[in-house]
Amino acid sequence: MKKKPLIIVISLLVVILVGLIGYNYVMFGGARDLSTEDANFTVSSKSISGEFAANIDASNKKYLEKAVAIKGTITAVTASELTLDNTIICTLNNPNTSFKKDQTVTVKGRIVGYDDLMGELKLDQCFCN
Repeated sequence: MKKKPLIIVISLLVVILVGLIGYNYVMFGGARDLSTEDANFTVSSKSISGEFAANIDASNKKYLEKAVAIKGTITAVTASELTLDNTIICTLNNPNTSFKKDQTVTVKGRIVGYDDLMGELKLDQCFCN
């Protein structure tokens, strides 16, 4: 009679353990390191902004979640973000205060989406080459 509750408790612990391992793998496994990846595309800020403005769906299929190198002029700077040509928001991996407004840079990052209301393209995991 005592075997049945023990089997149920062990089964529940196994299910919980498998669930925690699966959750951890999905949420934190395989984090990308863009500094070691080659850029899938190298474009200017004006050309990629124009592509997204013209056709969001086709541009999302082409660029979303891809590593992209974008060349442009810095129009706004904070410690954790750069804005290129008023349309591309780049969230930096490592905070950096050495960037200056009107400086031309090539930023490599992962495209996470386009805000068609504001006309802004968002990148994360960014760094400058």
